[in-house]
Amino acid sequence: MKKLLCAALALTMLFALAACGGGSENKVIRMSTTTSVNDSGLLPYLLPVFEEATGYTVEVQSAGTGAAIQKAVDGNADLILVHSKASEETFVADGYGVERIPFMYNYFVVVGPEKDPAKIAGSANAAEAFGKIADKKASFVSRGDDSGTHKAEVKIWGESVPDAEKDSWYISAGAGMGACLTMASEKGAYCLTDKATFLSNKADLDLEIILSEGEDMKNTYSLIECNPEKLEGINTEGAKALIEWMTGEEASALIAKYGEEQYGEALFYLIEE
Repeated sequence: MKKLLCAALALTMLFALAACGGGSENKVIRMSTTTSVNDSGLLPYLLPVFEEATGYTVEVQSAGTGAAIQKAVDGNADLILVHSKASEETFVADGYGVERIPFMYNYFVVVGPEKDPAKIAGSANAAEAFGKIADKKASFVSRGDDSGTHKAEVKIWGESVPDAEKDSWYISAGAGMGACLTMASEKGAYCLTDKATFLSNKADLDLEIILSEGEDMKNTYSLIECNPEKLEGINTEGAKALIEWMTGEEASALIAKYGEEQYGEALFYLIEE
């Protein structure tokens, strides 16, 4: 009787495991990412292809890079896709990430009113343009949210970064890229933005690209798998599968042509090995 009972119990456990996908297969991948790859339409363009090919479902959480990384530190992501090298390196060095994998880039651009009141067009780089904006006290909208774009902006300002409490022309929005662009458009202000997000929103904005692709405006994106040895509940297999696909031939071909039909140019560029 005991043998029969044990056999029945074993069969019950096997059926339960089968119903749960073998107890180990998790088909949901949590990606924490910067707003630009989502707001530009890149992820909505790529991920359905990956999901159809693999059967995974990708849950995208989009925020500024600082907040996106913090979600992973808190154990709420399986991988991150962000664009702030120093923060990414700290994430890995602290044991939260396995490896930083830079795989694509685009450029920051300075946008503003077509009349260009601070006369920044033709500046050698963004730092020179920012200096002219400060001298003119022309309105400037900053992300002010610890995002990758905000960190890049602060780096460009260097020691002369304005104080929003003292400099009335410098507006610290504490908001995402789309909201900042809308604010800059309404106020006739300058703004630092990634080119992809600007182009995907340009039709609704009274702004133009005034300065682009300067030496201090390259914007690199990296993928990082969260470390299962540091964080609990990580879908390691799913994270690895998505990273492998995003850096593989199919995704690379899709990324290389994204934006060409609608904007006449690619919005992101692949890092050649």
